Amino acid sequence: MSDPEADRRELLARYLTDPDGDVFALVGLPEVVKGAVFARYSRSASGVKDLLAEEFAGDLGGGGAERASALYEKVFGDYGDDSVAQLGGAHVALENVSNVVTKRIEWGRLAAYLEQSTRYVAYDRPVAGRWRYHREADVMASRHAARYEEVLDHLFATYAAALPVMREHVRARWPLTAGTSESAWRAATRAKALDLLRGLLPAATEANVGMFASGQSYELLLLRLAADPLPEARALGAALLAQLRAVIPSFVSRVDRPDRGHVWRDHLARTRADTRALAARHVVADPAPVAPVELVDWWPRDPVDAEVAVVVGALLPHTTVGERQLEAQVRTWPAEQRAEVLRAYVGERVNRRHRPGRALERVTYRFDVLSDYGGFRDLQRHRMCTIEWQDLTVAHGYDTPPEVEEAGLGPVWHDAMARAADLFHALRTELPDAAQYVVPFASRVRWTIQINARAAMQMLELRSQPQGHPQYRRVVQDMHRAIRDVAGHVAVADAMVHVDHGVGDLERLASEEALEARRAARRPGPEGSGE
Repeated sequence: MSDPEADRRELLARYLTDPDGDVFALVGLPEVVKGAVFARYSRSASGVKDLLAEEFAGDLGGGGAERASALYEKVFGDYGDDSVAQLGGAHVALENVSNVVTKRIEWGRLAAYLEQSTRYVAYDRPVAGRWRYHREADVMASRHAARYEEVLDHLFATYAAALPVMREHVRARWPLTAGTSESAWRAATRAKALDLLRGLLPAATEANVGMFASGQSYELLLLRLAADPLPEARALGAALLAQLRAVIPSFVSRVDRPDRGHVWRDHLARTRADTRALAARHVVADPAPVAPVELVDWWPRDPVDAEVAVVVGALLPHTTVGERQLEAQVRTWPAEQRAEVLRAYVGERVNRRHRPGRALERVTYRFDVLSDYGGFRDLQRHRMCTIEWQDLTVAHGYDTPPEVEEAGLGPVWHDAMARAADLFHALRTELPDAAQYVVPFASRVRWTIQINARAAMQMLELRSQPQGHPQYRRVVQDMHRAIRDVAGHVAVADAMVHVDHGVGDLERLASEEALEARRAARRPGPEGSGE
């Protein structure tokens, strides 16, 4: 005779990591079942254990997914609760995507992305007889098809031929020294050579992107891709939707409904086109040179107001007074008293991961940046901010690392850039969106970023580290100086103690040596695990 309690526990043990505790993970269940179970939370007095045992036990092994889908659709459809779409997710791989479209993919804040890196992956060998770049259907159907392939083939061939030359130049300039690991030195010099030459790669260069996101994030991504003017983006969105239907179908069910997804998609496309048309009609191009990094706005404007805002934010959770009353008190304090609070709130930051709390989010900055597209690709991945960028163009010129000239590669570098620029201008009139594919990574792109002080601390400290790429290191170093010297927010800038203003040489060497030490520590034997 079966024991109901034992049967219940056996069921829960199959799907919960701890069937007896109050904290557990769900395992071995389809995403839609997990989502449906959690969706019941807001309209049920029961917990997950009771819901699994009482509502899903009868058919978890068979039609559970179907029942869960029906329940999910009811909650999602009847109540319009978008938070339900955050309760399940999926890992997907998006491979052979151009570097134009990878930025479209990574626009969403609420997702995790990992992109193939040009710092560690060399694009110096064709795959199946073709260089790894996207051949846009509209371009290949146009009169520019042959020239498109000719110019992009030349960019890749120049990159491949220059790589061994640059690697030897780097190793001659930063030779192996006593006490330095040879394997770490070789890895660091290889990364340095790849860094210096990645500017030759066009935006059409293909990469692989791995991502994990909730159903809600995928829904928004699919809508953006469906409304995108680039055929590659739209085709990618259609392929992604087909694959998500295989793993989380209920979470993306609204995307291709005429009354929901199609309406949203058309709205996105229409507003973009209308705004672009007005920009073309009303905005006059200004050729006047501008600074690479300009702090165009900040709040509070007054440095004392900025200190007061942070001090109030730091103290408020620890008091019983209202914010206006607390601010009135803080404004009467001498500077040293405010500094005392700030020192306590920031604390002794042993490393850059020791970040202060959310009081720093009361202070914000907006920067106008003109930087090479290669560096922008790294900075764009920071999502606790608002980033907008203009279409890729050759109008702003390009950056040339001094090491390129030193290695004697200047003539082939400039020739490759000139060929890409000529093709860009030829494509621009007929295929303005597709023209972006031929823009090399070395070309400058204009972008703006609005960011609060806490997020700026994370980004500026991370991206200024010696192992970072020189191009984006200069950008974040300039941002830090502007916070201190232009906005006058000295206390905020001084809290960012791990911003590195040094000049990098062999950026990856220390990191490669640290990585080698960690690997050695994991090896068994007298030199590894301590045995």
